[in-house]
Amino acid sequence: MAKKPDTPARIADNKKAAFDYFFEERFEAGLVLEGWEVKSLREGKVQLTDGYVVVRNGEIFIIGLQIHPLNTASTHISPDKVRTRKLLMHKAEIKRLIGKVDQKGYTLVPINLHWKAGKVKCDIALAKGKAEHDKRDTIKDREGKREVERAMKVHHR
Repeated sequence: MAKKPDTPARIADNKKAAFDYFFEERFEAGLVLEGWEVKSLREGKVQLTDGYVVVRNGEIFIIGLQIHPLNTASTHISPDKVRTRKLLMHKAEIKRLIGKVDQKGYTLVPINLHWKAGKVKCDIALAKGKAEHDKRDTIKDREGKREVERAMKVHHR
């Protein structure tokens, strides 16, 4: 039997974050979930786009992460798809993040959710917001790359 590769399996990506922010540093955090949430994640019923990370009382939480409950969820619980979920990191990392977030213009943004060793992990980034002209540059670069790919495709036919 072949061994599985050690690459993390993606659950959800926040593509909007890369468009709206410059990423300074990336961190990986664990996520405190309930059983029905893990089952929904396995089915891919999650939206990360509206999520953001906040610091409260020396702990970090993700707000706005939507995990949609399955129709087959247990009858003895009432699932809340947008509840605040705690992120798990080492205390030293959290203190370092708090110091950087206090600087003007920095925020914490969730980038993606993925599986790692059977556990759900969330990549978060220390980010600085992009100005409008930076967003236009991003669009221009993306369209330029697309045109080059089209030209290469036509040329190779």
